[in-house]
Amino acid sequence: MASAAFGLTPRWVMLLGAALLLLLLPMASAQEPPGIGCAKYTNRSCEECLRNVSCLWCNENKACLDYPVRKILPPASLCKLSSARWGVCWVNFEALIITMSVLGGTVLLGITVCCCCCCRQKKSRKPDKSDERAIREQEERRVRQEERRAEMKSRHDEIRKKYGLFKEQNPYEKF
Repeated sequence: MASAAFGLTPRWVMLLGAALLLLLLPMASAQEPPGIGCAKYTNRSCEECLRNVSCLWCNENKACLDYPVRKILPPASLCKLSSARWGVCWVNFEALIITMSVLGGTVLLGITVCCCCCCRQKKSRKPDKSDERAIREQEERRVRQEERRAEMKSRHDEIRKKYGLFKEQNPYEKF
Protein backbone atom coordinates (compact mmCIF):
# COMPACT_ATOMS: atom_id res chain seq x y z
CA MET A 1 0.00 0.00 0.00
CA ALA A 2 1.13 3.55 -0.61
CA SER A 3 0.47 4.70 2.95
CA ALA A 4 2.43 1.75 4.33
CA ALA A 5 5.45 2.90 2.32
CA PHE A 6 5.47 6.10 4.36
CA GLY A 7 5.09 4.18 7.62
CA LEU A 8 1.40 5.00 7.98
CA THR A 9 -1.00 2.11 8.23
CA PRO A 10 -4.71 2.74 7.56
CA ARG A 11 -5.29 2.60 11.31
CA TRP A 12 -2.77 5.37 11.95
CA VAL A 13 -4.18 7.49 9.12
CA MET A 14 -7.64 7.18 10.64
CA LEU A 15 -6.32 8.04 14.11
CA LEU A 16 -4.43 11.07 12.79
CA GLY A 17 -7.53 12.28 10.94
CA ALA A 18 -9.67 11.89 14.05
CA ALA A 19 -7.07 13.70 16.18
CA LEU A 20 -6.92 16.55 13.66
CA LEU A 21 -10.70 16.89 13.69
CA LEU A 22 -10.76 16.90 17.49
CA LEU A 23 -8.11 19.61 17.60
CA LEU A 24 -9.91 21.73 15.02
CA LEU A 25 -13.29 21.69 16.67
CA PRO A 26 -13.61 23.87 19.81
CA MET A 27 -15.21 22.36 22.85
CA ALA A 28 -18.95 22.90 23.10
CA SER A 29 -18.73 24.31 26.61
CA ALA A 30 -16.44 27.14 25.46
CA GLN A 31 -18.80 28.30 22.73
CA GLU A 32 -20.74 31.49 23.05
CA PRO A 33 -24.28 31.90 21.84
CA PRO A 34 -24.40 32.35 18.04
CA GLY A 35 -26.36 35.59 18.33
CA ILE A 36 -23.34 37.58 19.56
CA GLY A 37 -21.56 39.38 16.70
CA CYS A 38 -18.00 38.51 15.81
CA ALA A 39 -16.96 42.08 15.03
CA LYS A 40 -16.70 42.97 18.73
CA TYR A 41 -13.65 40.65 19.02
CA THR A 42 -11.69 42.56 16.36
CA ASN A 43 -8.26 43.73 17.61
CA ARG A 44 -8.42 41.24 20.50
CA SER A 45 -6.90 37.76 20.56
CA CYS A 46 -7.55 34.86 18.19
CA GLU A 47 -8.64 32.61 21.06
CA GLU A 48 -11.37 35.03 22.14
CA CYS A 49 -12.67 35.30 18.58
CA LEU A 50 -12.72 31.58 17.92
CA ARG A 51 -14.71 30.72 21.03
CA ASN A 52 -17.71 31.32 18.81
CA VAL A 53 -17.74 28.75 15.99
CA SER A 54 -19.45 31.11 13.61
CA CYS A 55 -16.44 33.45 13.75
CA LEU A 56 -13.37 33.55 11.52
CA TRP A 57 -10.10 35.15 12.62
CA CYS A 58 -7.99 36.95 10.06
CA ASN A 59 -4.38 37.11 11.27
CA GLU A 60 -3.42 39.64 8.61
CA ASN A 61 -5.48 42.53 10.00
CA LYS A 62 -6.40 41.08 13.44
CA ALA A 63 -10.07 41.07 12.50
CA CYS A 64 -12.77 38.78 13.80
CA LEU A 65 -15.31 38.21 11.03
CA ASP A 66 -18.53 36.26 10.62
CA TYR A 67 -17.76 33.04 8.75
CA PRO A 68 -19.26 33.13 5.24
CA VAL A 69 -21.49 30.08 5.61
CA ARG A 70 -22.74 30.18 2.01
CA LYS A 71 -19.21 29.46 0.78
CA ILE A 72 -17.04 26.55 1.84
CA LEU A 73 -13.85 28.61 1.99
CA PRO A 74 -13.67 32.29 2.84
CA PRO A 75 -13.06 34.41 -0.28
CA ALA A 76 -9.71 36.16 -0.71
CA SER A 77 -11.46 39.52 -0.57
CA LEU A 78 -12.49 38.72 3.01
CA CYS A 79 -9.19 37.20 4.18
CA LYS A 80 -6.32 35.27 2.54
CA LEU A 81 -6.37 31.53 3.18
CA SER A 82 -2.86 31.64 4.62
CA SER A 83 -3.95 34.05 7.36
CA ALA A 84 -7.50 32.79 7.97
CA ARG A 85 -8.11 30.76 11.14
CA TRP A 86 -11.19 28.80 12.17
CA GLY A 87 -11.61 26.35 15.05
CA VAL A 88 -8.08 26.72 16.43
CA CYS A 89 -5.57 29.50 16.07
CA TRP A 90 -2.54 27.44 15.08
CA VAL A 91 -3.97 25.97 11.82
CA ASN A 92 -4.65 28.14 8.78
CA PHE A 93 -6.97 27.18 5.95
CA GLU A 94 -4.13 26.71 3.48
CA ALA A 95 -2.40 24.12 5.67
CA LEU A 96 -5.74 22.49 6.44
CA ILE A 97 -6.60 22.13 2.74
CA ILE A 98 -3.16 20.71 1.90
CA THR A 99 -3.24 18.27 4.84
CA MET A 100 -6.75 17.05 4.11
CA SER A 101 -5.95 16.70 0.39
CA VAL A 102 -2.86 14.61 1.11
CA LEU A 103 -4.72 12.43 3.62
CA GLY A 104 -7.71 12.02 1.30
CA GLY A 105 -5.46 11.21 -1.66
CA THR A 106 -3.53 8.67 0.42
CA VAL A 107 -6.75 6.99 1.55
CA LEU A 108 -8.14 6.89 -2.02
CA LEU A 109 -4.83 5.58 -3.35
CA GLY A 110 -4.79 2.90 -0.65
CA ILE A 111 -8.35 1.84 -1.44
CA THR A 112 -7.56 1.73 -5.18
CA VAL A 113 -4.43 -0.36 -4.62
CA CYS A 114 -6.35 -2.76 -2.36
CA CYS A 115 -9.14 -3.15 -4.93
CA CYS A 116 -6.64 -3.74 -7.76
CA CYS A 117 -4.73 -6.31 -5.70
CA CYS A 118 -7.93 -8.13 -4.79
CA CYS A 119 -9.15 -8.19 -8.41
CA ARG A 120 -5.78 -9.40 -9.72
CA GLN A 121 -5.61 -12.06 -7.04
CA LYS A 122 -9.12 -13.24 -7.90
CA LYS A 123 -8.33 -13.54 -11.62
CA SER A 124 -5.12 -15.54 -11.18
CA ARG A 125 -6.42 -17.59 -8.29
CA LYS A 126 -5.93 -21.33 -8.55
CA PRO A 127 -8.89 -23.58 -7.80
CA ASP A 128 -9.42 -23.78 -4.09
CA LYS A 129 -9.52 -26.98 -2.05
CA SER A 130 -13.26 -27.51 -2.41
CA ASP A 131 -12.98 -27.30 -6.22
CA GLU A 132 -10.06 -29.71 -6.20
CA ARG A 133 -11.97 -32.12 -3.95
CA ALA A 134 -15.05 -32.01 -6.22
CA ILE A 135 -12.91 -32.72 -9.31
CA ARG A 136 -11.13 -35.60 -7.54
CA GLU A 137 -14.44 -37.14 -6.38
CA GLN A 138 -15.89 -36.85 -9.88
CA GLU A 139 -12.85 -38.63 -11.33
CA GLU A 140 -13.10 -41.40 -8.72
CA ARG A 141 -16.81 -41.92 -9.55
CA ARG A 142 -15.99 -42.13 -13.25
CA VAL A 143 -13.26 -44.73 -12.64
CA ARG A 144 -15.59 -46.85 -10.41
CA GLN A 145 -18.34 -46.65 -13.02
CA GLU A 146 -15.94 -47.81 -15.76
CA GLU A 147 -14.83 -50.73 -13.57
CA ARG A 148 -18.45 -51.74 -12.89
CA ARG A 149 -19.29 -51.47 -16.57
CA ALA A 150 -16.33 -53.71 -17.53
CA GLU A 151 -17.25 -56.23 -14.80
CA MET A 152 -20.89 -56.38 -15.96
CA LYS A 153 -19.78 -56.83 -19.59
CA SER A 154 -17.52 -59.74 -18.69
CA ARG A 155 -20.28 -61.38 -16.61
CA HIS A 156 -22.77 -60.99 -19.47
CA ASP A 157 -20.23 -62.41 -21.95
CA GLU A 158 -19.72 -65.48 -19.70
CA ILE A 159 -23.50 -66.06 -19.55
CA ARG A 160 -23.79 -65.72 -23.34
CA LYS A 161 -20.95 -68.23 -23.86
CA LYS A 162 -22.57 -70.65 -21.44
CA TYR A 163 -25.85 -70.64 -23.33
CA GLY A 164 -24.31 -70.27 -26.76
CA LEU A 165 -25.62 -66.81 -27.38
CA PHE A 166 -22.21 -65.23 -27.70
CA LYS A 167 -21.80 -63.59 -31.06
CA GLU A 168 -18.39 -64.29 -32.43
CA GLN A 169 -16.59 -62.21 -34.96
CA ASN A 170 -16.42 -64.95 -37.59
CA PRO A 171 -19.37 -67.36 -37.57
CA TYR A 172 -17.43 -69.97 -39.66
CA GLU A 173 -14.72 -70.25 -37.06
CA LYS A 174 -16.57 -73.08 -35.27
CA PHE A 175 -16.20 -75.42 -38.26
